[in-house]
Amino acid sequence: MRILIQSINYPPESISTGKYNGEMAEWLAAKGHQVTMITAPPYYPQWQIWKGYSAVTYSVEIIHQVKVVRCPLWVPQKPSTFKRILHLLSFTLSAAPVVFWQIVKEQPDIVIVIQPYFFAAPWIRLVSLFSKSKIWLHIQDYEIDTAFELGFLKLKWLRCFATLIESRLLRSVDRVSTVSSRMMERLSLKGVCPEKTFFFPNWVDTQTIFPLDSNEVFRQQLGLTAENFVALYAGNMGVKQGLDLIIKAAKQLIDHKHIVFVLCGEGAQRKQLLTEAQGLNNIKWIPLQPYKQLNQLLNIADVHLLPQREDAADLVMPSKLSGMLASGRPVLTTAHQETQVAEIVKNAGLVVPPNQVDLFVEALLKLASDTEKRILWGKQARTIAIQQWDKERILTQFEQGLLNCIEI
Repeated sequence: MRILIQSINYPPESISTGKYNGEMAEWLAAKGHQVTMITAPPYYPQWQIWKGYSAVTYSVEIIHQVKVVRCPLWVPQKPSTFKRILHLLSFTLSAAPVVFWQIVKEQPDIVIVIQPYFFAAPWIRLVSLFSKSKIWLHIQDYEIDTAFELGFLKLKWLRCFATLIESRLLRSVDRVSTVSSRMMERLSLKGVCPEKTFFFPNWVDTQTIFPLDSNEVFRQQLGLTAENFVALYAGNMGVKQGLDLIIKAAKQLIDHKHIVFVLCGEGAQRKQLLTEAQGLNNIKWIPLQPYKQLNQLLNIADVHLLPQREDAADLVMPSKLSGMLASGRPVLTTAHQETQVAEIVKNAGLVVPPNQVDLFVEALLKLASDTEKRILWGKQARTIAIQQWDKERILTQFEQGLLNCIEI
């Protein structure tokens, strides 16, 4: 297959959408497919262009058999709603001539649009009419629903208009995939025919992320002792994560000297969180770790923390969850019982309602005091990861889905 992919995120970004885009493209290329990736210079989650890359020039490189074309991108220093929109538009506009040329000249068998789909997919669909290319839209999170339900945008008439455009867009493409069963249900509510949908969850390489029998050396490098009970959050520090809950919990547990919160990552909210946590000596802040150390990082946890804002439920499926489970450690999450995250975690840890700090603290103390239960939940977590999110199985099914789409 000749495959063209467009998404704003790609390695060397090592978390969230960028990580999955890279693994997917490289896996397909390794299977013998011709893969071209139209993307931007890396900027996430720090919200600044990485050293060695340019925000204003185009570049082409070959990475693990994938042709990667990087297009100019404007990155705001302090992202706001309006600036985020301009940020996404800057990539869509700079990528447009490259995508047009690739579709018209190279005639790919299929074009996969990932992020931002709302701005990019309509015109890519239009251009595809000049070729035989099929259009596959993959949704990591619902951009319109997230913007309004998290309060980034508030005008009702604008939401009605944007939702109408989105619904028509989703129905016009050849395939639409997304990452969770609840998000699949939302596709149906948006009017997408079941035969056009495809379940394409995020995955985890269970050969790379796995439980370690001993991880004391890495814990010591981070200043942690064997007596510390480590509650770990590792990932993006953005608005959707609701990480202020962890800060509030740390304040309540300041006298429980053995409990240490480790927050690892970068993101738009990190500075604000640091301000809120001033004076708390039970929180350790560490930067993003190299991917080769990810397994060691995940294994320092006695429990993984997965807070979520209430209004983000089932709009996204936290990609970090699969790694948490694969590491064989229990998870403490904030979610309503009817959400998919709750359904998964209930067999691998504890679930408390969003925004309930007291219940979150109570659950954390329960986990800290019950070693046997933690071990049991950790084993169950590992089993869930292997059965539901194995990388090779998921990508093999995706490859077959692409082939089936082309044959229509």
